[in-house]
Amino acid sequence: MNNPDSFNWTDTQQRRLKELGAEESVFSEKLSSASEKNRRFQEIEKRLVKQQQKKLNDFIANASTPRLHQLERKLAAILKQNGFARVSTPLIISRAALAKMSIDNDHQLFRQIYWLNERQCLRPMLAPGLYSLMIDFQRLKHRPVRFFEIGSCFRRETDGAKHNSEFTMLNLVEMGLPENERLERLQALGRLIADTAGIDDYRFETEDSVVYGDTLDIVAGKEGIEIASGAIGPHPLDTAWKITETWVGLGFGLERLVMISEKETSIGKWCKSTAYLDGIRLNI
Repeated sequence: MNNPDSFNWTDTQQRRLKELGAEESVFSEKLSSASEKNRRFQEIEKRLVKQQQKKLNDFIANASTPRLHQLERKLAAILKQNGFARVSTPLIISRAALAKMSIDNDHQLFRQIYWLNERQCLRPMLAPGLYSLMIDFQRLKHRPVRFFEIGSCFRRETDGAKHNSEFTMLNLVEMGLPENERLERLQALGRLIADTAGIDDYRFETEDSVVYGDTLDIVAGKEGIEIASGAIGPHPLDTAWKITETWVGLGFGLERLVMISEKETSIGKWCKSTAYLDGIRLNI
Protein backbone atom coordinates (compact mmCIF):
# COMPACT_ATOMS: atom_id res chain seq x y z
CA MET A 1 0.00 0.00 0.00
CA ASN A 2 1.36 3.43 -0.93
CA ASN A 3 2.21 5.89 1.81
CA PRO A 4 0.14 9.08 1.26
CA ASP A 5 3.16 11.13 2.32
CA SER A 6 4.87 10.04 -0.88
CA PHE A 7 2.36 12.10 -2.83
CA ASN A 8 2.70 15.49 -1.22
CA TRP A 9 3.37 18.44 -3.52
CA THR A 10 6.77 18.60 -5.16
CA ASP A 11 8.99 21.59 -4.44
CA THR A 12 8.19 23.00 -7.89
CA GLN A 13 4.45 22.60 -7.34
CA GLN A 14 4.64 24.20 -3.89
CA ARG A 15 6.58 27.16 -5.26
CA ARG A 16 4.07 27.63 -8.08
CA LEU A 17 1.09 27.48 -5.72
CA LYS A 18 2.71 29.99 -3.36
CA GLU A 19 3.39 32.34 -6.27
CA LEU A 20 -0.28 32.21 -7.15
CA GLY A 21 -1.40 32.92 -3.58
CA ALA A 22 -2.75 29.50 -2.60
CA GLU A 23 -4.41 29.29 0.80
CA GLU A 24 -2.48 27.51 3.56
CA SER A 25 -4.89 24.56 3.67
CA VAL A 26 -3.79 23.52 0.17
CA PHE A 27 -0.28 22.71 1.37
CA SER A 28 -1.48 20.24 4.01
CA GLU A 29 -3.49 18.12 1.58
CA LYS A 30 -2.55 14.41 1.49
CA LEU A 31 -2.94 12.77 -1.88
CA SER A 32 -3.40 9.05 -2.43
CA SER A 33 -1.55 8.68 -5.74
CA ALA A 34 0.74 10.48 -8.17
CA SER A 35 -2.08 10.80 -10.70
CA GLU A 36 -4.38 12.35 -8.09
CA LYS A 37 -1.62 14.77 -7.09
CA ASN A 38 -1.13 15.95 -10.68
CA ARG A 39 -4.87 16.22 -11.32
CA ARG A 40 -5.40 18.18 -8.10
CA PHE A 41 -2.46 20.48 -8.85
CA GLN A 42 -3.80 21.33 -12.31
CA GLU A 43 -7.24 22.00 -10.84
CA ILE A 44 -5.92 24.35 -8.14
CA GLU A 45 -3.49 26.09 -10.49
CA LYS A 46 -6.24 26.78 -13.05
CA ARG A 47 -8.48 28.27 -10.35
CA LEU A 48 -5.71 30.44 -8.92
CA VAL A 49 -4.60 31.70 -12.34
CA LYS A 50 -8.16 32.86 -13.02
CA GLN A 51 -8.21 34.64 -9.66
CA GLN A 52 -4.91 36.41 -10.38
CA GLN A 53 -6.07 37.45 -13.84
CA LYS A 54 -9.27 38.91 -12.37
CA LYS A 55 -7.32 40.80 -9.69
CA LEU A 56 -4.98 42.24 -12.30
CA ASN A 57 -7.85 43.26 -14.58
CA ASP A 58 -9.64 44.94 -11.65
CA PHE A 59 -6.44 46.71 -10.57
CA ILE A 60 -5.92 48.25 -14.01
CA ALA A 61 -9.59 48.93 -14.72
CA ASN A 62 -10.00 50.74 -11.40
CA ALA A 63 -6.75 52.75 -11.78
CA SER A 64 -5.63 51.36 -8.43
CA THR A 65 -2.56 52.19 -6.35
CA PRO A 66 -0.32 49.44 -4.86
CA ARG A 67 -0.66 48.94 -1.14
CA LEU A 68 3.01 49.85 -0.71
CA HIS A 69 2.32 53.34 -2.07
CA GLN A 70 -0.97 53.61 -0.16
CA LEU A 71 0.96 52.89 3.03
CA GLU A 72 3.62 55.45 2.14
CA ARG A 73 0.94 58.13 1.74
CA LYS A 74 -0.76 57.18 5.02
CA LEU A 75 2.49 57.27 6.97
CA ALA A 76 3.57 60.57 5.42
CA ALA A 77 0.19 62.08 6.30
CA ILE A 78 0.19 60.91 9.93
CA LEU A 79 3.75 62.11 10.45
CA LYS A 80 2.92 65.53 9.01
CA GLN A 81 -0.06 65.71 11.40
CA ASN A 82 2.39 65.03 14.22
CA GLY A 83 4.76 67.82 13.25
CA PHE A 84 7.32 65.98 11.11
CA ALA A 85 8.77 67.62 8.00
CA ARG A 86 9.51 65.37 5.01
CA VAL A 87 13.05 65.39 3.57
CA SER A 88 14.78 63.67 0.66
CA THR A 89 18.45 62.67 0.47
CA PRO A 90 20.53 61.10 -2.36
CA LEU A 91 20.39 57.42 -3.33
CA ILE A 92 24.12 57.53 -4.07
CA ILE A 93 26.39 58.02 -1.07
CA SER A 94 30.12 58.06 -0.53
CA ARG A 95 32.50 55.54 1.01
CA ALA A 96 33.34 58.28 3.53
CA ALA A 97 29.69 58.48 4.63
CA LEU A 98 29.64 54.71 5.16
CA ALA A 99 32.83 54.97 7.20
CA LYS A 100 31.13 57.51 9.47
CA MET A 101 28.51 54.80 10.12
CA SER A 102 31.42 52.50 11.15
CA ILE A 103 30.91 50.41 7.96
CA ASP A 104 34.39 49.59 6.65
CA ASN A 105 35.92 46.61 4.81
CA ASP A 106 35.75 44.46 7.94
CA HIS A 107 32.13 45.27 8.78
CA GLN A 108 29.45 42.57 8.43
CA LEU A 109 27.32 44.83 6.22
CA PHE A 110 30.16 45.76 3.84
CA ARG A 111 29.73 42.70 1.61
CA GLN A 112 26.08 43.64 1.03
CA ILE A 113 26.89 47.03 -0.49
CA TYR A 114 26.19 47.77 -4.16
CA TRP A 115 29.31 49.65 -5.25
CA LEU A 116 29.12 51.95 -8.29
CA ASN A 117 32.82 52.75 -8.28
CA GLU A 118 35.71 53.00 -5.81
CA ARG A 119 34.18 55.91 -3.93
CA GLN A 120 30.38 55.64 -4.34
CA CYS A 121 27.62 53.14 -3.67
CA LEU A 122 23.85 52.81 -3.49
CA ARG A 123 22.75 53.62 0.03
CA PRO A 124 22.09 50.53 2.19
CA MET A 125 20.18 52.68 4.69
CA LEU A 126 18.79 56.21 5.03
CA ALA A 127 20.83 57.09 8.11
CA PRO A 128 23.91 58.68 6.44
CA GLY A 129 21.75 61.25 4.64
CA LEU A 130 19.72 61.98 7.75
CA TYR A 131 22.82 62.33 9.90
CA SER A 132 24.12 64.89 7.40
CA LEU A 133 20.90 66.89 7.75
CA MET A 134 21.11 66.72 11.55
CA ILE A 135 24.38 68.69 11.37
CA ASP A 136 22.48 71.62 9.86
CA PHE A 137 19.25 71.17 11.81
CA GLN A 138 20.99 71.33 15.19
CA ARG A 139 21.81 74.97 14.38
CA LEU A 140 18.10 75.83 14.35
CA LYS A 141 16.51 77.54 17.35
CA HIS A 142 13.26 75.58 17.05
CA ARG A 143 12.95 72.50 19.30
CA PRO A 144 12.11 69.74 18.96
CA VAL A 145 13.24 69.23 15.35
CA ARG A 146 11.14 66.52 13.72
CA PHE A 147 11.75 65.13 10.23
CA PHE A 148 11.45 61.90 8.21
CA GLU A 149 12.38 60.34 4.91
CA ILE A 150 10.78 57.55 2.86
CA GLY A 151 12.92 56.10 0.09
CA SER A 152 14.62 53.13 -1.52
CA CYS A 153 17.66 51.40 -0.02
CA PHE A 154 19.76 48.61 -1.52
CA ARG A 155 21.52 45.56 -0.08
CA ARG A 156 22.73 42.27 -1.52
CA GLU A 157 20.34 39.91 0.26
CA THR A 158 20.13 36.12 0.19
CA ASP A 159 16.98 35.49 2.25
CA GLY A 160 14.22 36.08 -0.30
CA ALA A 161 11.34 35.37 2.08
CA LYS A 162 11.96 38.29 4.46
CA HIS A 163 14.41 40.50 2.53
CA ASN A 164 14.73 42.09 -0.89
CA SER A 165 17.69 43.70 -2.66
CA GLU A 166 15.73 46.94 -3.15
CA PHE A 167 13.45 47.92 -0.31
CA THR A 168 11.64 51.01 0.96
CA MET A 169 12.58 52.51 4.30
CA LEU A 170 10.85 55.04 6.51
CA ASN A 171 13.23 56.72 8.94
CA LEU A 172 12.08 59.38 11.38
CA VAL A 173 14.17 61.52 13.70
CA GLU A 174 13.24 63.80 16.58
CA MET A 175 15.97 66.04 18.00
CA GLY A 176 16.16 68.10 21.19
CA LEU A 177 14.19 65.97 23.67
CA PRO A 178 14.87 65.96 27.41
CA GLU A 179 16.97 62.88 28.22
CA ASN A 180 14.36 61.38 30.54
CA GLU A 181 11.70 61.47 27.79
CA ARG A 182 13.63 59.73 25.01
CA LEU A 183 12.65 56.09 25.56
CA GLU A 184 8.98 56.88 26.15
CA ARG A 185 8.92 59.06 23.02
CA LEU A 186 10.61 56.36 20.93
CA GLN A 187 7.96 53.84 21.97
CA ALA A 188 5.14 56.31 21.29
CA LEU A 189 6.44 56.95 17.76
CA GLY A 190 6.81 53.21 17.19
CA ARG A 191 3.20 52.65 18.18
CA LEU A 192 2.08 55.51 15.93
CA ILE A 193 3.66 53.95 12.83
CA ALA A 194 2.78 50.32 13.62
CA ASP A 195 -0.87 51.19 14.34
CA THR A 196 -1.15 53.33 11.20
CA ALA A 197 0.27 50.45 9.15
CA GLY A 198 -2.41 48.08 10.48
CA ILE A 199 -0.04 45.91 12.55
CA ASP A 200 -2.13 44.58 15.42
CA ASP A 201 0.31 42.17 17.14
CA TYR A 202 3.68 43.66 18.01
CA ARG A 203 6.01 44.21 20.93
CA PHE A 204 9.22 46.07 21.81
CA GLU A 205 12.47 44.17 22.31
CA THR A 206 16.08 45.19 22.95
CA GLU A 207 18.47 43.85 20.29
CA ASP A 208 22.09 44.18 19.22
CA SER A 209 22.45 45.91 15.83
CA VAL A 210 25.53 45.55 13.59
CA VAL A 211 25.51 49.34 13.11
CA TYR A 212 23.86 50.91 16.16
CA GLY A 213 24.78 48.51 18.96
CA ASP A 214 21.90 48.17 21.43
CA THR A 215 18.61 49.10 19.77
CA LEU A 216 14.93 49.10 20.68
CA ASP A 217 13.29 46.97 18.01
CA ILE A 218 9.64 46.33 17.21
CA VAL A 219 8.82 42.73 16.34
CA ALA A 220 5.50 41.38 15.11
CA GLY A 221 3.57 38.12 15.44
CA LYS A 222 4.49 34.74 16.88
CA GLU A 223 7.54 34.52 14.60
CA GLY A 224 8.91 37.76 16.02
CA ILE A 225 9.57 39.36 12.62
CA GLU A 226 11.44 42.65 13.02
CA ILE A 227 9.50 45.57 11.56
CA ALA A 228 11.49 48.46 13.03
CA SER A 229 14.72 49.33 14.76
CA GLY A 230 15.08 52.34 17.03
CA ALA A 231 18.05 54.15 18.56
CA ILE A 232 18.62 56.92 21.08
CA GLY A 233 21.23 59.69 21.06
CA PRO A 234 23.69 60.85 22.18
CA HIS A 235 25.16 57.77 20.51
CA PRO A 236 28.76 56.66 19.79
CA LEU A 237 28.18 57.28 16.05
CA ASP A 238 27.35 60.94 16.73
CA THR A 239 30.98 61.98 17.17
CA ALA A 240 31.89 61.32 13.53
CA TRP A 241 28.97 63.55 12.44
CA LYS A 242 29.57 66.24 15.10
CA ILE A 243 26.08 65.77 16.57
CA THR A 244 25.96 67.06 20.13
CA GLU A 245 22.35 66.86 21.29
CA THR A 246 19.70 64.33 22.22
CA TRP A 247 17.62 62.53 19.60
CA VAL A 248 15.51 59.47 18.94
CA GLY A 249 15.26 57.66 15.61
CA LEU A 250 13.25 54.79 14.12
CA GLY A 251 13.56 52.89 10.85
CA PHE A 252 10.74 50.80 9.32
CA GLY A 253 10.77 48.56 6.25
CA LEU A 254 7.56 49.36 4.36
CA GLU A 255 7.37 46.16 2.30
CA ARG A 256 7.62 44.16 5.49
CA LEU A 257 4.82 46.21 7.06
CA VAL A 258 2.60 45.45 4.05
CA MET A 259 3.52 41.75 4.14
CA ILE A 260 2.60 41.42 7.81
CA SER A 261 -0.57 43.51 7.60
CA GLU A 262 -1.71 41.29 4.70
CA LYS A 263 -0.97 38.13 6.77
CA GLU A 264 1.55 36.98 4.16
CA THR A 265 4.85 35.15 4.68
CA SER A 266 6.86 36.29 1.63
CA ILE A 267 8.01 39.85 0.99
CA GLY A 268 8.57 39.47 -2.76
CA LYS A 269 4.92 40.04 -3.66
CA TRP A 270 4.98 43.55 -2.19
CA CYS A 271 8.34 44.85 -3.45
CA LYS A 272 9.05 46.86 -6.57
CA SER A 273 8.99 44.14 -9.20
CA THR A 274 8.13 43.07 -12.74
CA ALA A 275 6.96 39.66 -11.48
CA TYR A 276 4.29 40.97 -9.07
CA LEU A 277 2.06 44.02 -8.91
CA ASP A 278 0.49 44.70 -5.51
CA GLY A 279 0.71 41.00 -4.62
CA ILE A 280 -0.68 39.86 -8.00
CA ARG A 281 1.41 37.37 -9.97
CA LEU A 282 2.04 38.77 -13.46
CA ASN A 283 3.81 36.16 -15.61
CA ILE A 284 1.08 33.54 -15.46
